[in-house]
Amino acid sequence: MLFTRRSAATVAAIVALLTSMSMAPAPALQSPPTTVSGATDIHQLSGVLHGSGSTFADRYYKAVIITLGKSAKSVKVDYRPIGSGRGKAEFGKYVTDFAGTDSLVKATDGPKKGEFLYVPTTAAAITVAFRLNGVDDLKLSAPTIAKIFQRGIRRWNDPLIVAENPDAPLPDKAIGVVHRSDRSGTTSNFTKFLDIAAAGEWRLGFGDAVRWPAGTSQGDGNRAVVQILANNNGSIGYADLADAKNFGLSTAAIRNKAGMFVRPTAEGVTAALSEVTFSDDLTYQPLDADGPSSYPLTAPTFVLVRTSYRNGRTADLVVGFLTYVLTDGQDIAVEADYARLPEPLRQRALAQLDQIKVKQ
Repeated sequence: MLFTRRSAATVAAIVALLTSMSMAPAPALQSPPTTVSGATDIHQLSGVLHGSGSTFADRYYKAVIITLGKSAKSVKVDYRPIGSGRGKAEFGKYVTDFAGTDSLVKATDGPKKGEFLYVPTTAAAITVAFRLNGVDDLKLSAPTIAKIFQRGIRRWNDPLIVAENPDAPLPDKAIGVVHRSDRSGTTSNFTKFLDIAAAGEWRLGFGDAVRWPAGTSQGDGNRAVVQILANNNGSIGYADLADAKNFGLSTAAIRNKAGMFVRPTAEGVTAALSEVTFSDDLTYQPLDADGPSSYPLTAPTFVLVRTSYRNGRTADLVVGFLTYVLTDGQDIAVEADYARLPEPLRQRALAQLDQIKVKQ
């Protein structure tokens, strides 16, 4: 299916307008399900949708929402970037109509098994972003990253960093490590990558939150992390590509499974996605993917939707919004430093929406 391509200038203007949105409670579920009315063209609908969650995908969702608002003037989509962990919790308490998450749902997260669906929407690079005056290019392997974030490497001219960057003017300067303070899908994917690619070296485990060592700094959300990095020479952290670029940070090339150092780009993400197998529930794991061009810190992101909604209008709005995300919104993804879904997965995600029902 072909979609209309927007100009880079338009998307740049959209990204510049991104702001946080307000929240209102969504209705609770009742009664047995019937089928959705079938209205999936968001432009023919009216009403308000409430969502929260992933900060990793925030710039993408906000760009989609702003673009959609220009043509679907009777629809408002409120999305609050509060982190995957809190987004899943709010969704589980029926505060919101949908949740953005970069990590899968655990039994303790809130949403109940069998009452939600995963809808993949895009994928993007988690960057190892840094500010080090006089150094713009850096190559790092997973074991070296693991040592840095566990405070085993504390200075920029450590022999292990020098060995991977023999031509870089690395200073004798302390490294400031910055990580997320909230329960975060970005943290989950970053730590899972290190658990896979630096097995035996990484000792902190993985998940939406881990116990970081003393002497590190933290920020609530991806944007807070990159703000700390931008304000502190000698610092290093992890964040989505869109926010790292927006704050003018340098990003490291990461050594992939094939032994190649690959920079974080949409092309590297697309290469990683081409190597992935997708589960029946449409979840997938693209970290440390095969292939010489694959960016190893490629992360998925999903929208959680209910298998049934009490309100038929809400169900139609959810289906209509996600239909837009999975069609016109795929072009916006590319222009906002995210990646299109592989076509087979995109088609399956659209079909997944047919499972959404209405409770009467």
